[in-house]
Amino acid sequence: MTTGYATVAIRWTARVWSVLSILTVLAFAIGEMAQGNGPRPTHQEWVGLALWPIGVCVGLAVAWLREELGGVVALGCLLGFYVWNVFRSGHLPRGPFFVLIAAPAVFFLIAGVLSRNHAPRPT
Repeated sequence: MTTGYATVAIRWTARVWSVLSILTVLAFAIGEMAQGNGPRPTHQEWVGLALWPIGVCVGLAVAWLREELGGVVALGCLLGFYVWNVFRSGHLPRGPFFVLIAAPAVFFLIAGVLSRNHAPRPT
């Protein structure tokens, strides 16, 4: 497989995975809103929600247009969420789900770097 095909495969893997990630987050959000009987998030919890899932999903959406920027936003928000959670609760979130939802960001970054490195150069 040449580098061009690899880049396209990585890019479309990231895109499909990002759509599945965003749809999964939306399904959970809609399910929570439909129940409507839980407590409202506190101001401190809104910080966490702004980082994950909102910030991660925004980063994944931006990555469709600007792969590297969106990848950095999504991974930065994921990292920020982990740091926020350690300060808030004293431990990291459990389970792989936070990382799996944000994982397409890594593929977007790889595709962006490969595209930039193999773009035709002006003469």
